Amino acid sequence: MENNPVARRGPRPARTPSGRRLSPTRTALLETLQAQPEPTSLPALVAVTGLHANTVREHLDGLLRSGLVSRRSAPPSGRGRPGWLYQATPHSEDDPRPEYAGLAAALAAVIVRTSTTPAEEARRAGVDWGRRLAHDAGAPEQEGEEAARRTVAGIFDDMGFAPEADRDATELRLTRCPLLEAAHQHPEVVCSVHLGITEGALETYGAATDGVELLPFAEPGACVLRLGARR
Repeated sequence: MENNPVARRGPRPARTPSGRRLSPTRTALLETLQAQPEPTSLPALVAVTGLHANTVREHLDGLLRSGLVSRRSAPPSGRGRPGWLYQATPHSEDDPRPEYAGLAAALAAVIVRTSTTPAEEARRAGVDWGRRLAHDAGAPEQEGEEAARRTVAGIFDDMGFAPEADRDATELRLTRCPLLEAAHQHPEVVCSVHLGITEGALETYGAATDGVELLPFAEPGACVLRLGARR
């Protein structure tokens, strides 16, 4: 019997496959790869599923045989044979990936390569991005900080994070992730961008940003984004 694929730390991927008859674990792996803007390594897939590397490799081999996944050699890093990078094929699903995901992955790579304070720079870039996203989304339908937080939750929903809000929207469970490989490789940068997006959007709506916090891979099935201090 397979382990329950939902009982894992961190968010699920950003999209679901279109009705293919696969086991729950194999479906979860395919979803993960479909959600990514770049090829994904075996260690990243192991981290998000919580499964043994051999189990993940077995299911990836099955997806390869089905033509739903392709692979290529990863760039060499240190001793030993290079590993593989996996990617969903165009046959696995129509592919309207969030265009922001590729931009965020590229931004993370540039910041890591060029900055001496990558987390701070990523957060500042996220703040600017959040202001733009808030402007494009428009003002909340109602006044007040709760309405502002719910509008920010809508922004994250549009980006593919499938947020689940608590009663007053002070905390969001981000149940999907369109940036798994980048977040696995550079969590301090990718998560700082998303934290900055939150702050920039809240500021644009006139809401407080005290207590805003992002806890990556905080619980089975989700990252946790706190939109303000609990009252």
